[in-house]
Amino acid sequence: MRSPRPAVDGRAPRRSGSRRRRLLLPALLTSGVLLLAGAIAAVGAPPPTAGVVSPGADAQTWRPGLAGDAVGVQVAAGSARLATPRAEPRPGSLRGATRQGFLDLGTHTFARAVDRFAVPVRADLPAGTAVEVDVRGRDAAGRWSEWTPAAPGSPAVLDAPTRTVAVRLTLLAPPGGTTPTVRAVTVHADRVAAGSRDLAPRASYRVFATREGLVGGTTANGHVITEDDQFVALPSRRALDVDGKGDYTVRVCTEAGRCATVPVWDVGPWNTDDDYWNANPPRQNWGDLAQGTPQAQAAYTDHYHGGADGFGRQVRNPAGIDLADGVFHALGLQNNGWVTVDYLWTGRSGEAPADVHLATADSPAAPVTVRSAPAAGAADEGVVGHGAVVDVQCRTTGDAVTGSHGASSEWLRIAADRYVPAAFLTAGTPAPAC
Repeated sequence: MRSPRPAVDGRAPRRSGSRRRRLLLPALLTSGVLLLAGAIAAVGAPPPTAGVVSPGADAQTWRPGLAGDAVGVQVAAGSARLATPRAEPRPGSLRGATRQGFLDLGTHTFARAVDRFAVPVRADLPAGTAVEVDVRGRDAAGRWSEWTPAAPGSPAVLDAPTRTVAVRLTLLAPPGGTTPTVRAVTVHADRVAAGSRDLAPRASYRVFATREGLVGGTTANGHVITEDDQFVALPSRRALDVDGKGDYTVRVCTEAGRCATVPVWDVGPWNTDDDYWNANPPRQNWGDLAQGTPQAQAAYTDHYHGGADGFGRQVRNPAGIDLADGVFHALGLQNNGWVTVDYLWTGRSGEAPADVHLATADSPAAPVTVRSAPAAGAADEGVVGHGAVVDVQCRTTGDAVTGSHGASSEWLRIAADRYVPAAFLTAGTPAPAC
């Protein structure tokens, strides 16, 4: 057994069997917990809410089957339960004794646009277990909103109406064999009163970044961490993506201007319900803090909440983001420090879909190098990680490059004087010429 390596975030070296001090104590997460004593028999349209249309206007129902992408959940005989792993996986950024699993119930397209969702769940919940429901919607340009909790008596309301939605279940339990058992889910949808809602600009904040490391560990979305991995962890499931995808992508930049554009594949550090990049509302927790201030940062610098995180642990650094090793090295960091993070899925729903052009990095072997010009020998300005989704400003011609799509001389401009070869990306609607 190797001796633990020195910590890179100012904390004590990790001990065998618990390689991180960010232990998730056996507590229920605060967002959308479904405290079901047995079966919830809420049927019909959602209850009236101030400022919305009466139930029935655009009311529609979806009864998804208990099937789909699962992480730590097994489905058998029409029910979903937490899976019993052969060996307990080593968690990534989210640490601790509470067991959790996810079941993505897939997408559904309603006949008419909706934006409010009540999602009763029929489940058996032994003491200490819980089931949470999150909903998200996709716009005409193919972009997904954040996952929004739908709790009993508190329907999920999205920022904009949509016809295409997805539902995700999170199953929670204490250590051992106890597990909640989900037997049925119903989605009741309708629409908030006519009229658009103004959205804030894209979120961008300076936060403290720590190195996640933990090669061989497992992230919250089931990804097994490898050397030079390209992803980050944020302290909220609202932006947790599926392994290999980048619907929730961040651009992390150092003061020197070097950037890494990578997906969010883990939850942490410190908290699990702190979407600090959102205003209040819809910020899930710690709404008295300024937007852009992680709870851990306030606890560390201002002794907020007694200097403790949401689980009562004393905060030992102000981290608001964890960087996988590949991101840490690509940014040229030597130690933990302050970075600027753009949360690329935010603040975009108000744009005309015809003006939005997206591309996804689809080369799993290595990140795509960002150049200062459309030339293979131009200055290296950073990376775009596998699965990350980038905004494309325009396309131009440059050096021929061979990538996952073969040889191509087309390059995509993703920011001022920042280009990536199109041979490594899958584009949505074609961007205009530069």
